[in-house]
Amino acid sequence: MSDRQTEVSVVLPAYNEEDTIEHTVRTTRDALDAFLPAGSYEVVVAEDGCDDRTPAIADELAAEFDDVRHFHSDERLGRGGALDAAFADAHGDVLVYFDTDLATDMGHLEHLVESVRSGEYDVATGSRWMPENVADRPAKRGIPSRGFNFAARFLLGSELRDHQCGFKAFSREAFETLEPAVEDEHWFWDTEMLVRAQREGLRVEEFPVDWEPKGDSKVDLVRDVFGMGSQVLRCWWEFSVSPYVNHRTGAIAGITLTLVALALMLFYLDPSAVLDAVADADPTLVAVAAVVYALSWPLRGVRYRDILAELGYREGVGFLTGAVFVSQTGNLVFPMRGGDLIRAYVVKARRRVPYTSGFASLAVERVFDLLTITLLAGAVLLGLAVFAPEQVMTLLAAITGDGALAGGNQQSAEIALAVAGFVGALAIAAVVVIVASARTNGGYVRRVVEWASDDGYVDLVAGVAESFVADVQTVAADGPTFARVGATSVLIWTIDVCCALVVFTAFGIDLPLPALLATGFFAVSVGNLAKVLPLSPGGIGLYEGAFTLLVVVLTPVAAPAALAVALVDHAVKNAVTVVGGVVSMLTLNVSLTEAVDGAGTADAIETEAGTTD
Repeated sequence: MSDRQTEVSVVLPAYNEEDTIEHTVRTTRDALDAFLPAGSYEVVVAEDGCDDRTPAIADELAAEFDDVRHFHSDERLGRGGALDAAFADAHGDVLVYFDTDLATDMGHLEHLVESVRSGEYDVATGSRWMPENVADRPAKRGIPSRGFNFAARFLLGSELRDHQCGFKAFSREAFETLEPAVEDEHWFWDTEMLVRAQREGLRVEEFPVDWEPKGDSKVDLVRDVFGMGSQVLRCWWEFSVSPYVNHRTGAIAGITLTLVALALMLFYLDPSAVLDAVADADPTLVAVAAVVYALSWPLRGVRYRDILAELGYREGVGFLTGAVFVSQTGNLVFPMRGGDLIRAYVVKARRRVPYTSGFASLAVERVFDLLTITLLAGAVLLGLAVFAPEQVMTLLAAITGDGALAGGNQQSAEIALAVAGFVGALAIAAVVVIVASARTNGGYVRRVVEWASDDGYVDLVAGVAESFVADVQTVAADGPTFARVGATSVLIWTIDVCCALVVFTAFGIDLPLPALLATGFFAVSVGNLAKVLPLSPGGIGLYEGAFTLLVVVLTPVAAPAALAVALVDHAVKNAVTVVGGVVSMLTLNVSLTEAVDGAGTADAIETEAGTTD
């Protein structure tokens, strides 16, 4: 068959389809013969690295029919990758594909082909979700499908109802226009092609089809969440955020972030209570407490530098301290430490640190923080058990609700202490797992991902996960680095405790030095463990509850005075954080949106698995 005669190329993406591919090819030829001239079409079996008899069957069909070709790939390309390669190799001006299970009624094939072949449309797609169509969609398929299509419409601005129906056609010109910008190589390929076609102003037809599911289907965590979900977010960022990133929006974002942080601090902390507490404290010593706490921030930059250096990225302490300040300011606004996402983005955009390494470095930092404060709290608790067992019994009684505090304060404190204990246990377990895994190289991450799913996204997700875990293990496996980061963490949190001790002094609270040190280390450590629960920005309320209860139980200090110390201590630390965040945004240019200055748009996370800088 001459290439010049080929008007229509029908590509059948096939992976291990030995039971159905012959029937599909013969059915496809019969359907095309019904409305196309002989010799004007080709059927291409895009065999995607199969390990069954599909390649042999495709060869037999290609030998039997002049209009059938076998396009082979030695390795898995993913559905999108296989379609890209096969379309580029195809001879036709109209490029068509549909799923080989023939779930879509082939009676619609003529409409699909002629919509593009006639020149009326650039892209055509079948739809299972238009009011007039007939599609048997069981709940286990229909609910996830509707959710995905809603996300594509809401976040990506698509006007289509169904993006994933495997029944589509493109003009050669439309495909060549769209293909260079499409990044996904798996199941999101369809959606990205359709969304970009609309954004390019191409003529897209969506028409109803009769559709009947073939085989079983299930919600796949790897494909549907990590795969498709991350792709929707990637495109949303590219379409809706990246175009507006500049110096002005960076300044606005930084100011807004700061104002919201301040507003939330005032919302969760009664300003009058804080002011009343401050009024009872020595203002000079409160200022000294702020200076003491500020000393810990360069150490945070040093620690982050050491972690990144072990991963192969050498950056300045000043820049990294600023990045930590900005992310911690974000944590006062966003729940579940969402501000950490800002730091990962900043070091990616400004210093080209891959997202996997950025998140791994944050994970290491967080584990060291939690482990350090857990060990500090545990050391004090052990000391109390040995030298003052009666105080331990009093503490247990207070936790069980014997009324050390009044009203709702007691309940808040109990929740905070329970969370602190749980988080501390998790921190110790995490260190044990990380250190143990750092000494193994068994590919367990990939095995877990492959156990969870056999979808085309497995390699991609496993690669990202393996890169993340490998970076965490790199830090854990190096003894000197592990010790240095651990020692810096102890110094950071010791300074944090010293800030609280100065606040105690500012209120004129006179305790024997051993009792003051024990109480300060225990209250600050447990209070910070309690903050991990994302019930309020920056853990405001939880910190105060745990801190107050421990001070009341372990010392003769009354509850009102203990609460005043907790309020001022936390307010001083949050104020230093916000001020540092503002200064960093203004002087170091590391706000969320300014971070892209000179670096370009951040790449999608899935491209980072193999990135090296």
